[in-house]
Amino acid sequence: MELEVRHLRVLCAIADAGSLHRAARQLGMAQPSLSTQLRRIEHTLGGPLFTRGRTGCRPTPLGHAVLSRARPLVAELTALVTEARAAAARAAGGVHLRIGATASRAIPGWLRRLRAREPGTVPTLQMDVSANALLRMVAAGRLDMAFVHEVEGSPLRVPPGLCLRVLVEREPQFVTLAVDHPAAARHEVPLADLAGERWMVDSTVDGEWDALCRVLREAGLEPQMLHGDYLTAYSLAATGEVVTVSQPTAHPRSDLAMRPLRGDPIGVRLLLAARTEEELDFGFGELEEAYWEAARQAPAYRDWLERRGVPWAPHALATAADATA
Repeated sequence: MELEVRHLRVLCAIADAGSLHRAARQLGMAQPSLSTQLRRIEHTLGGPLFTRGRTGCRPTPLGHAVLSRARPLVAELTALVTEARAAAARAAGGVHLRIGATASRAIPGWLRRLRAREPGTVPTLQMDVSANALLRMVAAGRLDMAFVHEVEGSPLRVPPGLCLRVLVEREPQFVTLAVDHPAAARHEVPLADLAGERWMVDSTVDGEWDALCRVLREAGLEPQMLHGDYLTAYSLAATGEVVTVSQPTAHPRSDLAMRPLRGDPIGVRLLLAARTEEELDFGFGELEEAYWEAARQAPAYRDWLERRGVPWAPHALATAADATA
């Protein structure tokens, strides 16, 4: 087996992710395939590159030596490909914009505005539940920018050299429950009203499980916690099986109630990340407009903002006035 650049990318991905499971997900591979490839690479290089344990993978001394040479090579090749693609896009008269994002109702409006702003703009979208994975992709040149959520109490691991711009300093996270749940009659739900409920949370979202556990513990509650994706959580919440957290911009449903938690104990910071300020300038205005458009369309969030006197973005106010004129 001859060592290739793709093998170096695999080693960097494993080191960055800290586990074969997370690295396989980021690389779009099955974990057994990644394990087999790693064994072949280690055989070629003459020794183990990572120690495997219950807490994940850590580079061995040989692994550190290989990674110290691999990272600059991968970064140089990534930069070469990025610059070549950008030059080709300019020559073709268009802008190929590679966007990454964690889940948000603002994304469709953001893409629509980017296309409308410059007809030659061709945005492509990479979704991932891991904000940290998206930030690494921006730093590596695989994405031009990423819209990510930083859960309060779980700071993101921002690679060196990235530029960040805050869209919302603290967005409250709401609770989603069955529309006929007794707590749904309240404007704001005290955590104590949910003491007997089972909570379903997507533990693959960076920081989300830890944040909810911390908030519940501080409230003196120890409810049953279930792992699950949010599509499943919403379906089970509608039948009263569980309650779950949700973004305040989530689309309203007739069988679900989305309510603020009293005291807003769970918050996230919304960020746009890119390698340069110029790239942030290119995408931030449209993202801001799209976010506040989504906020206006979410009744519970709109009510929360108005009751707290939170000012809307100026252009969002103007758009709202136009819509009601």
